[in-house]
Amino acid sequence: MVAAPLRVVFFGTPEFAVPTLDALLASSHTLVGVVCQPDRPRGRGHKTFAGPVKSRAVSAGVAVLQPARLRDEGFLHGLAALGADLGVVAAYGRILTDAVLAIPRLGLINVHASLLPHYRGAAPVHRAIIAGDRDTGVTIMRVVKALDAGPMLATAHRPIGDSETSDTVERDLARIGAPLLVETVDRLAAGAVIETPQDDSAATYAHRLTKEDSALDWNAPAAHVHNRVRGLHPWPHASSFLNGRRLILLRSSPSDEAAGAPPGTILEATPGDLVVAAGSGRVHLVEVQLEGKRPMTAREFLAGHRVSPGDRFAPTP
Repeated sequence: MVAAPLRVVFFGTPEFAVPTLDALLASSHTLVGVVCQPDRPRGRGHKTFAGPVKSRAVSAGVAVLQPARLRDEGFLHGLAALGADLGVVAAYGRILTDAVLAIPRLGLINVHASLLPHYRGAAPVHRAIIAGDRDTGVTIMRVVKALDAGPMLATAHRPIGDSETSDTVERDLARIGAPLLVETVDRLAAGAVIETPQDDSAATYAHRLTKEDSALDWNAPAAHVHNRVRGLHPWPHASSFLNGRRLILLRSSPSDEAAGAPPGTILEATPGDLVVAAGSGRVHLVEVQLEGKRPMTAREFLAGHRVSPGDRFAPTP
């Protein structure tokens, strides 16, 4: 006997959520509505633009709700009127209230970009890469009041390459999570889902990134500096000040070779290499960007800026 399709309401806002939205649109289930955060001003002109999820939902002809407050009675009435059996969440960006959780008869499930219970919270991919993890994945979990603490319904693993940046890994996890989510919804419709409780004692948290995370500590080992460079890409980016100017570090490569100089010291500034001393080892800067300028290879940067061995990066101008 084929399970009856479910009526699904989707909660999501950024690009990470779009593959899951597309997968639901292509599934046998009925997408009855999309909830995303309000449009926000962006760019230098501070013009207001629709986010990726809203744009995709509008193009697909799906009703969109954008509550400023999840406790708003008008929103709750509108959500209930959709008659959803199930809610699906993918990077919505807000903690859902008890009133929202109570509306779909089968509750809500979430696409989370980590192998729970590790890296609950807002920046799981970035924090995993900063920590030097070699493995990550996606967890489909039931949404409960506690942050990312609900029982797990499905998981998928993905290795992290030595030089991969957060945007690349996150984009791939979105691609992996989309079909995994639809498979889980299919099983929920058939009543065949096993829910595995998380081990709360093993939980770790991935706190939201801020601009303050950008400042680089050259006293750390070279591998740690490299992991921070790629983990903070594409925002807020690792950065440090060189000769009074903020230099954003976009790509790097670590080396265990002894530096023999204080951390942050330029060791080599040849046309083909820009090498900096770390707390232990060396960091080869592959791609950099002066604030307000375009990204450049190390070769391009050195061709246009006077940098010499012995110059030193500093945490402030």
